[in-house]
Formats: sequence, structure tokens, C-alpha cells
Amino acid sequence: MKKVHSIITFIIFNFAFCFLINTACYATPKIDTIPTAQTLEVASLFKDHMVLQRDMPIPIWGKAQAGAIITVAFANSEKSTVADLNGKWRVDLDALKASFASRTMRISSSADKDVVQISDIVVGEVWICSGQSNMQMGFDGIPEIKALTTTASNIRSFNVKRTVAFEPQDSCAGEWVTEHPNSAVAFSFAHYLEKSANVPVGIILTAWGSSSLEAWMPRDMTQTVPHFKTMMEEFDADSETKTRIQSILDGPKPWPNQDDIFLRRQSNILYNAMIHPLIPFACRGLVWYQGERNTQSMQGMLKEPWYSRNSGMLKYGDALQEWVKRYRKEWSKNDFEFLVIMLPGFGKNLDAGKPIDPKSPAAHSWAWMRESQLKALELPHTSVINTIDLGDIKNIHPKDKLPIGKRLALVAIKNNGDKTTKANGPTLKRVTVKKGSLVVHFTNAKDLQTVDGKAPRSFWLADEAGQWFPAEARIKGKSVMLHCSQLKNPLYVRYAFVGKPDVNLVNDANLPAYPFRTDSIKP
Repeated sequence: MKKVHSIITFIIFNFAFCFLINTACYATPKIDTIPTAQTLEVASLFKDHMVLQRDMPIPIWGKAQAGAIITVAFANSEKSTVADLNGKWRVDLDALKASFASRTMRISSSADKDVVQISDIVVGEVWICSGQSNMQMGFDGIPEIKALTTTASNIRSFNVKRTVAFEPQDSCAGEWVTEHPNSAVAFSFAHYLEKSANVPVGIILTAWGSSSLEAWMPRDMTQTVPHFKTMMEEFDADSETKTRIQSILDGPKPWPNQDDIFLRRQSNILYNAMIHPLIPFACRGLVWYQGERNTQSMQGMLKEPWYSRNSGMLKYGDALQEWVKRYRKEWSKNDFEFLVIMLPGFGKNLDAGKPIDPKSPAAHSWAWMRESQLKALELPHTSVINTIDLGDIKNIHPKDKLPIGKRLALVAIKNNGDKTTKANGPTLKRVTVKKGSLVVHFTNAKDLQTVDGKAPRSFWLADEAGQWFPAEARIKGKSVMLHCSQLKNPLYVRYAFVGKPDVNLVNDANLPAYPFRTDSIKP
């Protein structure tokens, strides 16, 4: 009785408050400002076969008639709320333990006795997988990942339809299916996570090739990212572009390839349609495989081609940090995890007129983007998945995605409390000078070794002149001793700081050492 009484009191207060506001603002109260009755609606992700996140509160939300009592019943628990004056409602279920049991959620409205039933729900680990083409890339041409499908189990996926919108959307198109996602990285990650954690895994795949970081930014990030502010001001003033976008959206589907490319290379409007509808669905975090679109220059904001008007490699790190913080604000979750996949080896340099040498530590290569991506580690609850030993010198879509999935799973398991899991390769700790040589000391360096038994490769040294020379390297305990006969007093080290490095340094978990540089020389 107390519960019913409190709900009735809340309803009366809600409508009384609305009446008073209208009275204060108008000579005659306008009761018709209250939304008319509408059918009970539940947000897009709440559908049959979905996976709910374990061990954290679970928001359930939607729309209904204003003032309606909404009751959500699931797993022997029941909670109620009242739809606000705009018809919006939200219930937060208590945290649940992982469960393979197929259960049904019942959502009802007091206004017109509407009932929504969602069946075959399990509870486990839920991750959003987002980015551009290397996240979107399937696995039909990757035999070692395709072979995993025969043993895949307890993996479910929701593929967000690729589209754009000028304003943040509350809904998106997609369905939960009791199958793995058609993404090489997302599927291999889910496969190893499910096998290790022994819980159901749900993947929400929202990715689109050629998209920049700015494509996935909410508009209000113009307040924290200066170049994005410029981009959005230019977008707002570009009536031709906006007219073309609307014409494509209104036109026949599927879109021609040139229109598809045009849409996905825009800023902000992918976020509006493909991320905003997911908020605040309970999940562990977000896997981010993106950056290639932002590597077309060092300084960014090129005038030509138009789709290169973005952060560039040097501004990317700061923008990425602001993006992570903004998403955490959206989810109201400071420990929302971000697993950033480092760009792997690739041989093309981006700045016109610069020497194209994928083995040079002084070239304008992807090494600078990787350094920017590693800035994410300055924030808590972030990880960068090392791919420095992977990639293809000529192919921007390499097929060696299986190690990425494995490493993602290791990090996700370790971050979720498994202290015995080794998830990181050797990482720079400090550099000391010893008789004209430099000594690089590493953390995560138990049984430091090389995969081929040869001397460590891809170390470079420089003195105050800033000219880089290959170093002779040898392992000593958890350190690597570096020497160069061409330098009497070496001062700086760069490791694997090239477009497509040839590396062999790993720890006892066979995880590669992270690239780094110790100089402050600007490109």
C-alpha cells in the first residue's frame, strides 16, 4: 500500500507542478501542452535475445503516456516509475549475476494496460565495438577466424544500421541475434572473452568505414575541441552539403557507393544516429578501432581533400581524451572502459613532399598516430591494445586480426579483476646512461626475449643533432642495452617508431613491447 500511495502522490505532484508552471507563464492555463496519450515504447536495444550487463545497475527506458505508471519485471525483481510530462520514463534494475538462463522481461503501463514482453534474455558481458573499416571488416577471407565459428557459443550481437542524422536520435534500427557479429575483430574478441570468462557475451557493433574521430563526436564537443568547433561552424554554413545529405536520406536505398562514402565522411552526424540511441544502455565499455581517417596529415585541418579536414595525427591524442571523457559523461559512468586498438604497421606516409620510407624513424608515418593513441592511457580505465608486430606494409586492411581479438580479451579479463592474467607487453619504464650507451628499462618484462632468438630490432639512437642511427641491442634481464658506434654520446631512443617496424621483442606472455620515443623533437 505504501508503494501505491507514493506513486499516486508523485503523479498528483507532477501534474500540479505542470499546472503551476503554465499558470505562471500564461494568462490562461494551457493544459494541452501536456503530451497526448501514446503507446508504451521501449528503447531500441530492448528486444528479444538481448544480453544484459552483469554486476551493474541496468537502465531500462522508453516513452509512454505522461503520468502513466510503468512497471518493469525481470528475474524475480520488479520496479516502477512514472512517465514524466514529456512521456519519458526510466527504471534502473538492480545489478544481476551472469546467467545463461533464458528469461523474459515484462514491461507494463497503467495508462492503457499496454504490455511489452521481451523474451530469451541472458546476462553477461556487453561491449560496444565501434570505429571505421578495420572494425567493420568481416572474416570470410580470414580462415583462422572463420574456423572459430564452429566452436562459437553464447555470443549474441546487435548490428546498428549505418545511417546519419542532423540531430541526436532516440532510436536506431537493428535486432539482437543469437549469432556472432560479422566483424573479424569484434567476433574474435567475443570468442576469447566468452571462453575465458564463461559468461554470455553481447556485442553492439556500430562502425562505418572511412569515418573520422570527429564523425563520432557529439556537437557540444565544440566547447572542448577547438578544431571540431571550426569544423562544425563550417558544416553549419555549408547549405549545399546539408541539402545533399538530406537528399540522400530521402532518396532510394541502398545508396550508391559514392553517396555512402559522402555520408560516412561527415562530422557529428554518425554520432547522432549510431551512438546516441545506445545511451545509457548498460555495458562494460567500448572497443575503438579507428584512426586511419585522421592520419592524412600531421597538423590536421587540410583544405583539400575536404574529408581530410580533421585532427590530423598530432591533435588526435588530445581530441581522443576529450572524446573519452565526453562519452563517460553520457553514460554517467566514470569507469566506463575504453579499449583503443593501436594502428598496426603500414608503409605509406601521408604528408606530400616528405620522403616515403616506412623504415625511417624520422618520417611522417603512422608512428605519430600511435603516440597520439597512447595518450589515452593518461586517463583511468583505458587500455591501448598493442599491434606494433602486426599489419601490412601495403594494405590498410590487414588480415592479421586474430591476435587483436585475443589481446582485447586478455585486457578485458584482467581489467575485470583477474589479476593472474598477463595482458600487456613490455613498457618503457626509464632510460639510463652507461659508458656511452643507453639502457632501456621495462615493466611487464618477465623473461624478456625475442621471438626468433636474435638481437632485438627496431631501436634507434640520436644525440643533440637529432640524426637517427640504428642501434645495436642486447637483452640484459628486464632491460635492453643500446650502443651505436656512430654516436659518442647518445641521448635519445626511439623504438619501433616507424611506419612498418620489424620487431621481435616480447615478454614471457609473448606480448610485444610497446613503441616509444624519449626525445621531444617535433616533426
